[in-house]
Amino acid sequence: MPPVNETPHQVPFREAVMVWLRVAMLSFGGPAGQIAVMHRILVEEKKWIGEKRFLHALNYCMMLPGPEAQQLAIYIGWLMHRTRGGLVAGSLFVLPGFIAILALSYLYAALGNVGLVEGLFFGLKAAVLAVVLNAVVRIGKRALRNRVMIGLAAAAFVAIFFLELAFPLIILGAALIGFWGGRRGMKVFEAGGGHGQSGGQGLSDRDSLLGEGLPAHARPNRSWSLRVSAIFLLLWLTPVALLLVTLGGDNVFSQIATFFSKMAVVTFGGAYAVLGYVSQEAVQNYGWLAPGEMLDGLGMAETTPGPLIQVVQFVGFMGAYREAIGLDPMLAATLAAVLTTWVTFVPCFLWIFLGAPYVERLRDNRALSAALSAITAAVVGVILNLAIWFGLHVIFTEVAERHLLGVRLLIPQLGTLDPLALLLAAGAMVAIFRFQVGMLKVLGGCALLGILLSLAL
Repeated sequence: MPPVNETPHQVPFREAVMVWLRVAMLSFGGPAGQIAVMHRILVEEKKWIGEKRFLHALNYCMMLPGPEAQQLAIYIGWLMHRTRGGLVAGSLFVLPGFIAILALSYLYAALGNVGLVEGLFFGLKAAVLAVVLNAVVRIGKRALRNRVMIGLAAAAFVAIFFLELAFPLIILGAALIGFWGGRRGMKVFEAGGGHGQSGGQGLSDRDSLLGEGLPAHARPNRSWSLRVSAIFLLLWLTPVALLLVTLGGDNVFSQIATFFSKMAVVTFGGAYAVLGYVSQEAVQNYGWLAPGEMLDGLGMAETTPGPLIQVVQFVGFMGAYREAIGLDPMLAATLAAVLTTWVTFVPCFLWIFLGAPYVERLRDNRALSAALSAITAAVVGVILNLAIWFGLHVIFTEVAERHLLGVRLLIPQLGTLDPLALLLAAGAMVAIFRFQVGMLKVLGGCALLGILLSLAL
């Protein structure tokens, strides 16, 4: 176990609040961009935490259900300023995006059938496809450092895309393989990170403000763990139980609370990995959205600060807007947006406050670090699955699903090819991959082109 730090880091809590607010306001671009922002500010600029410790915390967060970027903020906030630091860092990370997506959801619900709004989201869909593919490349460059890691990513892709294997099983398999390799001392599984900056050793833990030891409050404490678990379990599950008891399981609010609480437990690998599962359930099972509307919501989340998984707020909003009975549709939708956000993000505080002290204690454990690195590699394959799913639904109006000998095949109907969507998506990819144009500029440009096309046609 690392030694305990006897000297505090001397960063005032008020300064930390302003730093976390700055991180939140700059956190665009999905998990890859958000983690890059945190790395730049917290590691390179402020020197709060060293490179190795940052990546160790990140790989732990990638193993958890929910948005790894927000969880990483909670983790580092907790390391710096105890429980209140984690609460402030995690809450601020979500708040700007919540406000922005709520405003866009009002616009979408009120004017979604207007040509200009349809054109806006048509352009965003094409840009989002390029952004997701860019995430595959960025994460892959960092995580797939050798043939074994590439093989893990490929196996994860085949398992989820063709065999429809449950994501938790894929993560468990990757973790076991990595743990076994770490125990055997295999260098191919050595921890090296997932997102963030590549190249070089970066800031050493010893030279950071936190140092390489454990803060006194970060030591495992069973009594504190039990208290914090009880508090956050009550905060999370009490609204769910009250809705089920008072409204019944068939009410849309009960369904939203139950579904997104379930999602908070069983979906791993961050936003890009989660969205395939959410899309399938929200579109095919509950009927809250059409496939194209899911992409519209993702476009909102990509163009606003905060976790990309905040797209679920839009899903809950539209579900209640259309299905709530006895309430004004906009009021019902607003309440559903708050409920969805609550049951999605409150569990993240539980996972971090409960597990982080033990993960910090095991920072030098080679087998655990290897397991976390293997999970990162598997997530790349899952994100590739999401990119292909999105791509098919952006470029083709109709995509059939067939099963042959236990293998799922997605077959686009060639006659439903949308040439304008294909052209916009291709242009967005060229802008991002060839000319290194920033994500927000690509999203804005595609949105503008979509509006212009809607006026011209």
